[in-house]
Amino acid sequence: MTAIPDTQSFAPDPVLPKRKSRVWAKFKRSPSALLGGVIVLFFVIVALLAPFLPIPGPLETDWGAVRKAPSAAHLFGTDEIGRDVLSRMIWGAQASLLAGVVSVLIAVAMGVPLGVIAGYRRGWTDAAISRVTEALLAAPFLILAIALAAFLGPSLTNAMIAIGVSATPVFIRLARAQTLSVMTEDYVESARAIGVGHVALIWRYILPNIFPPILVQGTLTIATAIIAEAALSFLGLGQQPPAPSWGAMLNVAKNFLEQAPWMALYPGMAIFLVVLGFNLLGDGLRDALDPRDN
Repeated sequence: MTAIPDTQSFAPDPVLPKRKSRVWAKFKRSPSALLGGVIVLFFVIVALLAPFLPIPGPLETDWGAVRKAPSAAHLFGTDEIGRDVLSRMIWGAQASLLAGVVSVLIAVAMGVPLGVIAGYRRGWTDAAISRVTEALLAAPFLILAIALAAFLGPSLTNAMIAIGVSATPVFIRLARAQTLSVMTEDYVESARAIGVGHVALIWRYILPNIFPPILVQGTLTIATAIIAEAALSFLGLGQQPPAPSWGAMLNVAKNFLEQAPWMALYPGMAIFLVVLGFNLLGDGLRDALDPRDN
């Protein structure tokens, strides 16, 4: 007897485009979310265009313009050895944004699978993963990142790994809670009743439904990771001199606050704005993706 193919499995979901339209409409109605998106987009574009902008190189020194105030020649002034602060800020944006995004990707790649396994398997698997997660959460995020970065050695790559590992427990906990919630839904029970395998059940029913809160948490965690990278670079555990980094620039600027306050003002403002942008963007995504309103 020839099996009848399940054409419904391959049919497009007519609800999905409408849901996307409602999410975008809600997002556009939020001025703060749009502002956050514009701020983040601005910093991303500036970081990507850094090699093509008509500015001095971030390592070029001018010994005749040491600690010069902002002027037409140097819009943001110069630092302690005559390097252009604007150029170093633009190139430093690459390190900060890269650290934020890569760290969160590491945390998601490690945390989400463990959280899904804990919520799906339950029993001793859930207990073991949950106890380890609680132990990691007992340590403050930044302290754990500093300890890991110090153990791995000072570099931007090691700083990203340290931040990613430190942020992993948050995603384990979130993915576990969302998986436990999704597992009680009728469509999951129906799929299990008709014999859908474990991998297919996780891939087709669980992961798509826990993705929105993971996306929101990831956006908010990028802001935290950027602050952590700046803190590690400030302590000498992140981006290493002479490569530009906002945190390292603040570390040098603290010695010249009275003579050259612009050396600390502009990197500090950049960190504030990009973190504000990701937080506003994350809050807007959380409201737009709220299933109770879609």
